This record gives sequence, C-alpha cells and structure tokens, in this order.
Amino acid sequence: MLTVAYHVSAQPPPVPRPFPELSSSRQQPPVQPPETVAPLIESVPTEESLGVPIYPNADYLDSYDAGRGQTFHLFGTNSTFREMVGYYSVVLDERGDRVFDAPPTHQFDTSRFRDERMNYRPSVTIKDYTWNNAEGYLNPTPGANPTRYRTVIQIATAPSGAGER
Repeated sequence: MLTVAYHVSAQPPPVPRPFPELSSSRQQPPVQPPETVAPLIESVPTEESLGVPIYPNADYLDSYDAGRGQTFHLFGTNSTFREMVGYYSVVLDERGDRVFDAPPTHQFDTSRFRDERMNYRPSVTIKDYTWNNAEGYLNPTPGANPTRYRTVIQIATAPSGAGER
C-alpha cells in the first residue's frame, strides 16, 4: 500500500504590494519630437526607383530589407492572379516561371542573379492569396480598417550597380 503525505504550509502566500507612488516634485525630462519625420508619400517606391512597372491599381503595402543592398517591396491588388501574370508577361516581355502550384505563385526575373552580390533573385513575384477559398491577404493598417487583397506583388530589387540582364 502506497501512502502519500502532503505538506501544507502554515504561512499564507505573500500579498503583492502596490508600486510606490511617484512624488509630484520629481519632474520628467521633456519629450523631444524627432528632428525629421519623412512623410509616407516619400517612402512609396516609384517605377523608376524599382526598375519595373507597378500595376496601375496596386496599393503599396510595405518594404523589407532583404540584405546585401536588396529590398522587397510589396503591393496588393484585387485583380486576379491570372490577370497579374498576364499583365507582367506583357510589360516585361517574358513568360516567367510558375514557382508553386499551391498556392499559385509566379516569378518573373528582372535582372541577372549574381551569387557573389545578391541574396535573392531580382524579380517580380505574383502570389494568389485567394487560393483554397482564402479571403485574401490581410493588410492591417494602423488606425484604419484592415484591407484584404486577392493578389500580392513582390518586387525584389537588385543592389545598385548590379547591372541589367
């Protein structure tokens, strides 16, 4: 027969103490605004800065550092995946490659990949966010209602001075 003994402490658990109140005689240093704040409009890339066309009704979503002088720029649109692949096939004058069938993802190379200078292939990548009955890519915008996009366009830039195809 197994006997289990429980030990019960006679002391109650410690009661949390409130934080001491700050003295009103202590003054906080003034908060200084940043010296320069770049307007959002200046941060939106242009076709000239990207080196590729931006679909006319695409909304700029964000940019991410890809390392080694490269950047990913994301754009959202409610045009279909098929329309986006067709559009970029015409404006870039190339067929591109189907990277994935599920979810559908298509990539168009925009300049030559140089392993010694780049992390990612400079390209335009189209991804279908409505695949498998999904509601679309959710872009949470601070201070506004989130927006969903059927298709996302990712433009990976080449580092400056990388040369063209």
